Amino acid sequence: SCSTVLKTLHFITRPLSEEEGNFSLAYIITIHKELEMFVRLLRAIYMPQNIYCIHIDEKSPRDYKTAVQNIVNCFENIFISSKREHVVYAGFSRLQADINCMRDLVNSKVQWNYVINLCGQDYPLKTNKEIIEYIKSKWNGKNITPGIVQPLHVKHRTEVSYREYVHSGVPYVYPAKVRKAQPPHNLTIYFGSAYYILTKDFVEFTLSDARAKALLEWSRDTYSPDEHFWVTLNRLPG
Repeated sequence: SCSTVLKTLHFITRPLSEEEGNFSLAYIITIHKELEMFVRLLRAIYMPQNIYCIHIDEKSPRDYKTAVQNIVNCFENIFISSKREHVVYAGFSRLQADINCMRDLVNSKVQWNYVINLCGQDYPLKTNKEIIEYIKSKWNGKNITPGIVQPLHVKHRTEVSYREYVHSGVPYVYPAKVRKAQPPHNLTIYFGSAYYILTKDFVEFTLSDARAKALLEWSRDTYSPDEHFWVTLNRLPG
């Protein structure tokens, strides 16, 4: 029961400070296995003033999906992504999963300030308050999506076309013998982390700007596009 979940797992049920109560974070968590680890992560980052989008891999077992749904049903500020992907490691589907959650988050009633993406094997080293203080002290109004101009040793990721395949039930990404066109709008491709902390304004920009949409389409057949998509857009002038 939900009362048992809240009580036995000691979920925090009120903001622990005025500063935290006035600064909502959004979280995107992509999961596919290890229910207990997911619950531990969720409990560690949960605050009632925040909002959480959970993307469950569409190919996860049915009982796993049901168990996650039962937990999510106990909270008004946690929801399952409205559109789920069959996620393939290093494939476009991983990036699409985040974007699906972003669309849901920008349409939510919670006025969140930043979004943080995690996978089911992450765990926080900082408290909610420490994360907020860090963002405010160094990054106020800016994105945390570090990167560099795409190095030579990873250029193959965006120079040839990659496809998602499934062999003997195992999904994977493999290059096709097709050379890709140059990036749209003469964009310089940057390379960085698939993980980020992004402002709400930037998220709305990535979902609506013509250059962002063009880059997303161009990235569909690249290798691990989540490692170039956010950092490339973040380097656009203005």
